[in-house]
Amino acid sequence: MLVDLRSDTVTRPTDAMRQAMAVAEVGDDVYGEDPTVRALEEEVADRFGREAAMLTPSGVMATQTLLATLCERGTEVICEDDAHVVAYEVGAAAILAGVQFRTVTGDAGRLDAARVRGALRPDSFPYTHLGAISIEETTNRGGGAFHGIAVLRQLRAIADARDVPLHGDGARIFNAIVAGGGTAEEYGQVLSAFSFCLSKGLGAPVGSMVVGDAQVVDTARVWRRRFGGAMRQAGVLAAAGRHALAHHVDRLADDHANAHHLAVRLATDVPGSVDPDSVATNIVYVETGATPAAEVATAARDEQVLVGAMGPHLLRLVTHLDVDRPGVDRAADVLTELLRP
Repeated sequence: MLVDLRSDTVTRPTDAMRQAMAVAEVGDDVYGEDPTVRALEEEVADRFGREAAMLTPSGVMATQTLLATLCERGTEVICEDDAHVVAYEVGAAAILAGVQFRTVTGDAGRLDAARVRGALRPDSFPYTHLGAISIEETTNRGGGAFHGIAVLRQLRAIADARDVPLHGDGARIFNAIVAGGGTAEEYGQVLSAFSFCLSKGLGAPVGSMVVGDAQVVDTARVWRRRFGGAMRQAGVLAAAGRHALAHHVDRLADDHANAHHLAVRLATDVPGSVDPDSVATNIVYVETGATPAAEVATAARDEQVLVGAMGPHLLRLVTHLDVDRPGVDRAADVLTELLRP
């Protein structure tokens, strides 16, 4: 039995999701005539208490359309050192949105209000002007940690004082919601505009959503077109997203429980490899000690357990709907044997 813990992006559509896709009513979305896309966008906007939402093919496109919409070209965006927009989007913000990043070291990938204030440049010539403050919820490189509403309100106050938006890369925002970071309505209120992925823990095969005020989303549609992301009969994809939102949100708690269980198993069997208290959602980072992480990952693959090598001596394990408790236990057994001194 293969246990794939490399990412929650590896999930496959369930039979029920495939059926929803097969019978989806479709139209030409460029003309605004795909009823399933429209239904998804309206449902998402309503869930977060915002005016509008937009379906995009990918999370990177969602992020980039928002940065291009929210920020004047030539401005800078304050974000955390290891934010996804910095580490994993191959310089797209510089090329597409025309912005630069001013990174701040945070705690488990989370921004701190005091450090953000310390990073603000004077709002005068010839300093680079601030375009936005950007957060990631949950944090990828930070091990699935989340800011929560109280911290985001502090950051929003700083953004408001500088008259710039608080942007959210909310790829795993529903993991944060289920873990107690805040309600969907609270996130919708505190973030100026944000995106989230349908294709991670929610289990859809393709797609991310942009959420915000109607004017922001209308402008983001222009940028989506410029970036080549306008789609035609996209209702088959939107149907998967609607099914995911209806059936796969509450079950994220199972992924969180499995991740914590995995962390406890490894911490017990290989002391020092992981701190279970650091596991807030579905991401577990594991220290490999003297053994290179790549070697551990290769050996685990030979045992039909797939994990990600994220550093010279660091593994990332991500739980999701295709991995149940027996699969987690099997992964723990394999990794324990490989990590023991």
